[in-house]
Amino acid sequence: MQTRTQEQAGIVTTHHTTNVKEEVKQEAEMMEEEVEFNWEEYMEEKGANAAPHTTFKHVEISLQSNFQPGMKLEVANKNNPDTYWVATIITTCGQLLLLRYSGYGEDRKADFWCDVMTAELHPVGWCTLNNKTLMPPEDNINLRKAIKEKYNNWTEFLVQDLTGSKTAPANLLDGPLRGKNTVDMIIEGSVLELQDSSDSLLYWPVRVVKNVGGRLRLRAAGLSEEHQTNDVWLFYLDVRLRPLGWAQENNLSLEPPAEMKSLKSTTEWQLALEEARLDGQKSLLPLEVFKDHAELPRHSFKLGMKLEMVSPWDPLLICPVSVTKVYDETFFQVTLDDLNVDAKQRSVVCHAHSPGILPVQWCLKNGVSLERPQSYVGQDFDWADYLKQTGTEAATDPCFSDTWQSRVFTKNMWLETVNPHCPAEVCAAQITQVRGRLLWLRLEGVSKPLSECIADVESMDIFPVGWCEANAYPLTTPLKPVCQMQKKIAVVQPEKQLTPAQPLETTLVNLCQPLSTDPGSANGRYCCSRIFVNHRCFSGPYLNKGRIAELPQSVGPGKCTLVLKELLTMLVNAAYKPGRVLKELQEVEDQSWDCQEETLKAKYKGKTYRSVIKIIRLADQIPVFCRTVCLKLQCCPNLFSPVLITNKCPENCSLQTKTKYTYYYGKKRKLPKPTGGEETAEGDLGAPARRRKKRKAIFVQKKRRSSGVDFTPAGSPQDSNEGEEEEQSGSEGTSSEPRDDNTDASSAEVTSSRPRRSATLRRLETTAGQDAGESRRRSSRTRYSAGKEEDLKVEGEREGEEQLVLDSNPLEWSVNEVVQFINSTDCASLATIFQEQDIDGQALLLLTLPTVQECMDLKLGPAVKLCHHIERVKVAFYKQFVN
Repeated sequence: MQTRTQEQAGIVTTHHTTNVKEEVKQEAEMMEEEVEFNWEEYMEEKGANAAPHTTFKHVEISLQSNFQPGMKLEVANKNNPDTYWVATIITTCGQLLLLRYSGYGEDRKADFWCDVMTAELHPVGWCTLNNKTLMPPEDNINLRKAIKEKYNNWTEFLVQDLTGSKTAPANLLDGPLRGKNTVDMIIEGSVLELQDSSDSLLYWPVRVVKNVGGRLRLRAAGLSEEHQTNDVWLFYLDVRLRPLGWAQENNLSLEPPAEMKSLKSTTEWQLALEEARLDGQKSLLPLEVFKDHAELPRHSFKLGMKLEMVSPWDPLLICPVSVTKVYDETFFQVTLDDLNVDAKQRSVVCHAHSPGILPVQWCLKNGVSLERPQSYVGQDFDWADYLKQTGTEAATDPCFSDTWQSRVFTKNMWLETVNPHCPAEVCAAQITQVRGRLLWLRLEGVSKPLSECIADVESMDIFPVGWCEANAYPLTTPLKPVCQMQKKIAVVQPEKQLTPAQPLETTLVNLCQPLSTDPGSANGRYCCSRIFVNHRCFSGPYLNKGRIAELPQSVGPGKCTLVLKELLTMLVNAAYKPGRVLKELQEVEDQSWDCQEETLKAKYKGKTYRSVIKIIRLADQIPVFCRTVCLKLQCCPNLFSPVLITNKCPENCSLQTKTKYTYYYGKKRKLPKPTGGEETAEGDLGAPARRRKKRKAIFVQKKRRSSGVDFTPAGSPQDSNEGEEEEQSGSEGTSSEPRDDNTDASSAEVTSSRPRRSATLRRLETTAGQDAGESRRRSSRTRYSAGKEEDLKVEGEREGEEQLVLDSNPLEWSVNEVVQFINSTDCASLATIFQEQDIDGQALLLLTLPTVQECMDLKLGPAVKLCHHIERVKVAFYKQFVN
């Protein structure tokens, strides 16, 4: 019995140990990953530059909207939806259009944005067809007046305005294509016709298997998944791609490629053709997909001409080729020269703008080696002897295009390119040599000798840095050693100089929590759904509201640590001072969490900051983790959360000023009372005064505690200058934060460690003649009178500041109206600057403290006072005119 019990115990122990080892191995594998590749960091480390995005014309075209500036459309009037008026597209941003009503000419003050997906937009002529009224907006008196001064009625004006104009396409304003750009119209399953690579007169239908930012994976009709090795990758702008029915309309043949004919019988190919036609008719590609295809010019090549060409079969060689067939004035065929009589010919179809074709002796002039024709007799290849020997002529220089000269590539630039030996693979590549229109590339992450190739500057197989990341496609990156992360306590500090990364010790990572021995643990525990960034929620004193608004609405789904790391990185980069936020995030931890350490990086004023942050690994702990981080950053607990806040935030964070929110959600540590003149007897004050005193004491002590740390304290302004000293504190535009404004000798001794700049700010708000003793018992508030110039008045009894009431929308203010407003404040001496800089209402609302200091060359004091008035205008604008 005892032996049996021992055996059972041994089995349990073995099972337990096995589980522990398996989970340890699983955790180690999850932590042991290749260092995440980041283009910016990699090029900074290498001291290299990326090729300019504008150099990749095909990518630039793919990003363009189908709505072009200058197009006209009919827009429903906001206050009278039954009437419409004509507007012109000024610019586009994704599915957003900036419109200007006809009649405003070049005046941009009334320009407005609208969303194609939600706004009621129609092509010109829609109102006439549907018996709708065309008239200017009734509330737009200026527009109506301007038109009536020159024309007798609206119809006469519209006839004049619409003559010669271009209307927006109807199918882009209504239906399934509404708001889509060209690339998005090409969906999986779409059917096109593809020109044969060796015969321009042959076409065959192909289906789109995948669309990666306009780069299409195509499969010939009739082939299945098992034939995927025959798939072709082409950019959608390639001239070989045509809409379904092109071959029939142009009397061209429809035949499967010669290399694939043996895969199916003739009957099967014919059935596949009929099936492809039916599928294509069901979901016909709009002609807008082909609107950007280049118009090919007439070529001047003649039969038998010789030229040089980058070999399509070995992209590291430049070989002599011959024109063996001229199909028409657009296409011709070239064949690789091979003097062996029994050699199999290798041919390809070309046109005048084909990449990689070069005139005779191009290699000689550019100092590049030319591959000799197969079976060529002689040690050195000479074009003159070769032409005489073959009795042919060289293609003249006018036969070749010179459009490539506008492309700007230089040696050592970085880009992304298709691996010519594996078309599905896109690699990071560096330009090692530039000769004329050709680039010599070294592909990273690819073994030699396949790591080198030649590409034409007009090739559609090269892309700018970041293209793969933007299109969620894997990039083959430079090979880096696998490293394991070490648990350490890191101090956030700037990197004074860049040094090569040192390999970390490959020791097992110590987790924050002991490993679970539950044999039923599943990988699903480590994956989470989307985490939302609720842009309307209060962003707190550390995060820039404007940068938060630019973040995506959500991150994920994916592995918890990866999703949270991406989210925290975005938040750090959205901070006024990233180093301060990194320091706060270092302190976020809980003993009950199952954590993993990740290194976050941020840049600020040319310095790079690093910090090791503990990130939870389990999906069920994400809500608590997100809320804890939000409270640590003193922002709304729902700023980022697994829950999407669509309307009003449950925390009512929009009602809180920065000061009040910091008080309720900020740190409430109990600290010793300050010495000297700060001590007062609570019994001498009434209840309201005692409450104000308590709040004031907390804030003053917090400021003193923070004064010894080189980071922004919790009360820093939301629109503060990023270049200010780390210790500076302020308020969110309304100066509603309590502060110890009036200091005497006794308090000066206590606060001698405060920076001089903060003292200067406090002196700006000091009112002469106020009793020093009373100032230590009250929190001062500043109040400005709306619409007139007054001196600063300290109101210790008031909790808030009188709000500014605007008579008109500041977005519509002219330069003179802005100057008039500045003259009504105590910054009237700066009004001339606004006049000289042509600052209108829109520009006024975009001004921040850094801009004011740098562009207006103001000292801190006047700049802060000016920004205070600008912030009051912003607050009034949001309360009176937004929504």
